Amino acid sequence: MRLTVRPALLALALLLSNFTVLAAEDTPVGTWTQVDDETGKPKSIIEISQASDGTLQGVVKQVLFSDQGPHPICKECEGARHNQPVEGMTIMWGVKKDGDVWDGGQILDPKNGKTYKVKLSLTDGGQKLDVHGYIGFSLLGRSQVWMRKD
Repeated sequence: MRLTVRPALLALALLLSNFTVLAAEDTPVGTWTQVDDETGKPKSIIEISQASDGTLQGVVKQVLFSDQGPHPICKECEGARHNQPVEGMTIMWGVKKDGDVWDGGQILDPKNGKTYKVKLSLTDGGQKLDVHGYIGFSLLGRSQVWMRKD
């Protein structure tokens, strides 16, 4: 009897670990490579996490490419972000789950200092994130596809 219990426990542990991996990929929480929608090149590493109020936020962990060089600042930003380093900056906040998408938040483009509404959609089994920034209606605006890093 002892020999059959161990393989069953091992199989159960493997099955549960697969569910953990699947659950991690049905949310934008994680680390992403931001791919520029104009050049198709990796631009930065963004970490999306859940804030204490349950909303999602995104922080720039590393800038991979910038017209300003390796350590850009947000020259065009207003308020507390003005002339602050882009690395470490929260550029997305207030995003909430709404069915199959995450919506209701805002995203900052550090290049022009403008803030847009944002909608997030997972694709490719959770390995890609469609990040759509817009003003007014979501039909207008621009999208980037971010690639899951972790």
